[in-house]
Amino acid sequence: MSLQVFSLKGQLALVTGGGTGIGLGISKALVEAGAKVVITGRRKEVLKEAVATLGDQASYRVNDITDKSNISALVTDIESKEGAIDILVNNAGIHHKAWAQDTSDADFERVIQTNLLSVFSLTRECAKGMLERKKGAIIMIGSMAGLFGIDRVIAYSVSKTALTGLVNSLTTEYAKSNVRVNAIAPGWITSNMFLNAVNKDPERKLQITNRIAMDHFGTTEDIGNAAVFLSSEAAKYITGVILPVDGGATVNF
Repeated sequence: MSLQVFSLKGQLALVTGGGTGIGLGISKALVEAGAKVVITGRRKEVLKEAVATLGDQASYRVNDITDKSNISALVTDIESKEGAIDILVNNAGIHHKAWAQDTSDADFERVIQTNLLSVFSLTRECAKGMLERKKGAIIMIGSMAGLFGIDRVIAYSVSKTALTGLVNSLTTEYAKSNVRVNAIAPGWITSNMFLNAVNKDPERKLQITNRIAMDHFGTTEDIGNAAVFLSSEAAKYITGVILPVDGGATVNF
């Protein structure tokens, strides 16, 4: 087997929320695999810094994914100036930590709007060109919270669980046009925000480390490598998959 099947040279990827954290890790991996990458987010300075680290293969668009009225214009702008979008990574998302009884309707709806409704809207718009070209890879960024129960994340959990239904249904509609739809479900991934949070809550940290089958947290590079694989020709017969990248946390007792 030639490793060329993992190459993304000549491909254009759109990564939402690509300026920080997992989104930046995914963007780095895609660039290293040869792709051109457009990252989006709400903060211009963050995006500029990210592009400076990503290099000449990257560019950015300031965009609020929850502004659905702008989604069509965003896709049109990117495809007219950068080229056809071959890969879409729906990474942008928000979190809300609260017990179910303390989660208001507004809190719940805000998370669903960002993590699910906007994801569908952008996916539908990007898929128009992909379906015409009979080629495309769409990746949703799910979560373990969509695979098993975790307390105090009710809105987030529901939004990520719903992505499984989105993947399943879009797979049945897009597969005949060679547009693949998959999801990555990250485990506990190292970041300054995550480490600060768990170090302040030793009981929660112990609960998390006991859940992971391996002996360490994951990295954004781990998620990026999975995204490269699912975007590449190496995964050309893979669609409709929810891929946990979690050190075995999903199945560990």
